[in-house]
Amino acid sequence: MHSLLSRANALFAFTLTVTGVLAFGLFLTTFLYEQNGMVKINSAKATVKHLTEFGAGKKKNDIGFFNFDLDADLEPLFNWNVKQLFLYLTAEYTTPQNKLNEVVLWDKIVLKGQNYKLKMRNAKTKYFFWDDGAGLKANKNVTLYLTWNIIPNVGYLPNIPVDGAHRIVFPDQYSSSS
Repeated sequence: MHSLLSRANALFAFTLTVTGVLAFGLFLTTFLYEQNGMVKINSAKATVKHLTEFGAGKKKNDIGFFNFDLDADLEPLFNWNVKQLFLYLTAEYTTPQNKLNEVVLWDKIVLKGQNYKLKMRNAKTKYFFWDDGAGLKANKNVTLYLTWNIIPNVGYLPNIPVDGAHRIVFPDQYSSSS
């Protein structure tokens, strides 16, 4: 005859196994949902300054400034398994010193149940757009990308780049640093 503890252990192990199998099955259903979307990114006139960056050994570096518009409908991304979205806007460009530069300029967390439609007009970047030299002046190939991480209840964390990139052209002259 099995003891009470032995029976409780068997019941607990069975319950845990069934819960794990159900969670894995539910995770597999998330592949049926669309995880990509379209966004529209626009920017206003960009300016560049050549300033001392005190965090980088008091060296003079380029810093870029611009405002941006962002339109995105995030509602199709939310399903039963999405807890929140982490959105971030990056700028990618090349310079003679570096083959690829990536700078995060803005981010936002959208929780389930919040407003899923983003309509930002004339928004400022959340983080400074520093270059590690003089690579922004006259740079004609700075591209803005919106990417999101889907934070699920169960499963892996996909990092999804979104269609709808936008190119910025920086001027040939520095604006005044005052």
